[in-house]
Amino acid sequence: MKPLLSFCAALLLAFLLGGPACLAQQATIRAGDTLDIRLSGVPPEEISAISATQTVDDGGMLNIAYIGKVKVTGLDASQAQQLIEGKLRSEKIFTNPTVTVTVQSNFRLVNVSGEVRSSGRLTYTADLTVMSSIAGAGGFTDFADKKHVKLVRGGKVQVVDTTKISKDPSVDIKVLPGDQIVVPQAGTFSW
Repeated sequence: MKPLLSFCAALLLAFLLGGPACLAQQATIRAGDTLDIRLSGVPPEEISAISATQTVDDGGMLNIAYIGKVKVTGLDASQAQQLIEGKLRSEKIFTNPTVTVTVQSNFRLVNVSGEVRSSGRLTYTADLTVMSSIAGAGGFTDFADKKHVKLVRGGKVQVVDTTKISKDPSVDIKVLPGDQIVVPQAGTFSW
């Protein structure tokens, strides 16, 4: 019981100190994420060469001045910082650089709309699924078409039958940052 209380207290403290931004910093970096990269500990005229806001490309890479392409997908913000700092040192570009990487939290959201009780944006977490997103939006309204829920990801639409998920939760689909879940009104589904 004590370890659980300690964990809950630590989680609450992290949320109060950093809120959703803190959670975004712990999330794994993915292609399409926007990162704010800041450099310090180097001559002032060199800071602007690396300090910038960049979007991770489809290959999971950032293009960093002086060192070129750096793969950051699968890392969290602190791991990306260490990787970039290490490359700047190992390639003898700077002796004591300090890099700060911040994942912009506005790209760590999932949108839920349509026939749910409270349409809106949910903060992305790694365990978020279609059904937990709908639950986070207050659940279905009485008019929801539960068999034709749309999951929009990267411009592609996948129709999800949530009645099957209710019977077998193992088939629930994990959502990703930027996903949209649209619950249509019963009788209005068309393709």
